[in-house]
Amino acid sequence: MEPSTSTCPSGDERVRLFGQLLETQARLSRDLGRELEDSCDLPLAWFEVLLRLRRSPEGRLTMTQIAEATVHSTGGTTRLVDRIEVAGYIARQNCPTDRRAIHVAITPLGEVKLNRALTAHVEHLERHIGQRLTMTERQQLSELLEKLQP
Repeated sequence: MEPSTSTCPSGDERVRLFGQLLETQARLSRDLGRELEDSCDLPLAWFEVLLRLRRSPEGRLTMTQIAEATVHSTGGTTRLVDRIEVAGYIARQNCPTDRRAIHVAITPLGEVKLNRALTAHVEHLERHIGQRLTMTERQQLSELLEKLQP
């Protein structure tokens, strides 16, 4: 027996909103990822790691920090980092203060690749977001998404 809509909150506006967020994120990730890979030969997951490394205060992150930032499992992060390292875009480094920790840093080749990818990515973002939302709407969306951050 199916629950009635009065006892099953599938029509709740919060459920619908969450669905919209997931659908929009999935579509943008798929479309922007495909465009990035087609134009720069760089998978979106690699781009995300390179960008996070560049943005990190020390220019490097631990494997755990990468896993947390990219929402991959530790095993998935290790495999991802392995592939990016083989391409020459990142390098593992021993932590000077903790022998057990390994840092990951972007290489000069990775910097060049990221710069090229960012140029293309900004063009893709303009097409998918910039042309669809006004500056005010983008600012409002940014503020609202920020409110949902922990």
